[in-house]
Amino acid sequence: MAEPIPPIGTQVSALAAQAPDAPAATCDGVTVTRAELDAGTNRLARGFASLGVGVGDYVTIVLPNSLDWVHAVLACWKLGAVPQPLSARLPDAELAALLELRRPALLVGRQDPTGVTTSVTTDFADAFSDAPLPEAVSPVWKSMASGGSTGRPKLIEAGNDSRVPAAIGAPLGAQDGDVSLISVPLSHNTGFTTFAIGLLQGHHLVVMPRFEPEEFLRLVTAHKVTFLTTVPTIMQRLLPVYRADPHAYDLSSIRRFWHLAAPCPPVVKQAWIELVGPDAVWELYGGTELQALTFISGSQWLTHPGSVGVVVAGEMKVLDDDGNECPPGVPGEIYMRPVPGSRPTYRYIGSDPKSRDGWDSLGDLGYFDDDGFLYLNDRRVDMFTVGGRNVYPAEIESALAEHP
Repeated sequence: MAEPIPPIGTQVSALAAQAPDAPAATCDGVTVTRAELDAGTNRLARGFASLGVGVGDYVTIVLPNSLDWVHAVLACWKLGAVPQPLSARLPDAELAALLELRRPALLVGRQDPTGVTTSVTTDFADAFSDAPLPEAVSPVWKSMASGGSTGRPKLIEAGNDSRVPAAIGAPLGAQDGDVSLISVPLSHNTGFTTFAIGLLQGHHLVVMPRFEPEEFLRLVTAHKVTFLTTVPTIMQRLLPVYRADPHAYDLSSIRRFWHLAAPCPPVVKQAWIELVGPDAVWELYGGTELQALTFISGSQWLTHPGSVGVVVAGEMKVLDDDGNECPPGVPGEIYMRPVPGSRPTYRYIGSDPKSRDGWDSLGDLGYFDDDGFLYLNDRRVDMFTVGGRNVYPAEIESALAEHP
């Protein structure tokens, strides 16, 4: 019988015991070791508990990328609470609407505009004990906010509790001891998941407070970054800076360069394949809901340019407006489901999924080719018609990217 998987907080404490002086996270030039992170989050968790936070309670974290953010999320897991990260730049009206969807027990980093929920900063708990806490399991390991294709706010709760396997990053090629660069907001699913992967595998997490092209390249060079996830906008902004002074930076340490969250202009992807090699560049498609995933390596992309890959988890199909499955090469709406018999991978709060016979759609349009590779067109709500032809913003963006 397999050993039970401990909750995230327990796993992080075990990593701290194994290598207390190893760097856990760096942000803005400040580094905390595994032991310091473990002790600091024990104190903060006790502080949260003193304000009534317990197992299953939401804690809404409205902080920018920072070591404070890292401490706040890990402290939630140590209590068995549910971390709900939100953008620190969220307007008050949007924050209030999200708080109403699922009222948290505590708000970290920002005052509640409705005046209902207690708010704290992360330094209020410095006087609490840093002794180990009793093991606790969060019934939902993350709850992410999304406006989705409708513009109406909703929460996407993960289908699993906080007993997340340490090997969660293995399918992405993440390895124990990697140095991971986080250049995207931690409040977004890409940043949050990269953080969780790194935390569980003992990575040195290098967190950017905000994206700046020169600083991104400097951090990769200085820390010998091996693993990162990013988005096409960042990829595009990095290229002219790197090309202006390529000898100032060293990208040779990068073993896995993942991009996701939006269609990538082919000219941008081609440039990164040339810079770091086709074995390093990978793309993922699937959404926060995580019902199904596609992967594509740089080598595969070179023979299937424009594709987001083949299905590697769950199931996907493309349907026309009448619900019929589209043949290869014919675009339609992409529907997904987890492997039949498996547990749900997500739950919406504030919205209902768009479903057909047990298959859900995120609103994306695309098609499969004869080899089973998926290609994205765009979101249905973004499509418009010109001269009788369907036109997608992603097509326009790709064309513009060829003429920077």
